[in-house]
Amino acid sequence: MKINCNSAWAQTVEEAIEIQKQLRHLVIVENDLGEVRYVAGVDVGFEDNYTMTQAAVAVLSFPQLQLLESAIAQIPTTFPYIPGFLSFREIPAILKALEKLNLAPDLILCDGQGIAHPRRFGIACHLGVLIDVPTIGVAKSLLVGKHEELSPEKGSWQPLRDRGEVVGAVLRTRTNVNPVYVSVGHRISLITAIDYVLRCTTKYRLPETTRLADKLASGKK
Repeated sequence: MKINCNSAWAQTVEEAIEIQKQLRHLVIVENDLGEVRYVAGVDVGFEDNYTMTQAAVAVLSFPQLQLLESAIAQIPTTFPYIPGFLSFREIPAILKALEKLNLAPDLILCDGQGIAHPRRFGIACHLGVLIDVPTIGVAKSLLVGKHEELSPEKGSWQPLRDRGEVVGAVLRTRTNVNPVYVSVGHRISLITAIDYVLRCTTKYRLPETTRLADKLASGKK
């Protein structure tokens, strides 16, 4: 996959905040995606006491969800773990993994937040804007916002609101199992993002894209 990206990577939190503020206005929160034939998941793991970042990408056919291609890239870790700044720690390695692909995904599901973020620019937004590909944030835990009580059935969801703004959705992907937190990354609406997350989910809590990428990134069998 050809990556046309000349991003500056922050060395400090102050620099990271400024980059987020500059780029967040480029996020498109409406549908701007064509036919989706390939969906991808990206995830990151760490090795050697967190000094090495290992990113994995899994590309699946859609809607069949058959694994077609995967890639792994490993680079030195250059940014500390700080909530709200995940993209600066993980995206450099993700871009290296994406470059190894022969199949370019039409939609990428990220293990993290989209606009459900204090500055409305989580890792899904950052990646989507940098490579100009539709992205969705699918997080396992809540970063910002509040929501009403959620029904236990698969497919039920509630809006996630932060400071008076709907920033995502709390989505039940499996009956009686903890929900995931879906938010727009780039070039997709929230309703469409929810639909794709559900269609990418089979019998597990996480979408197949995320689940397979996580196994690759962590070296699980």
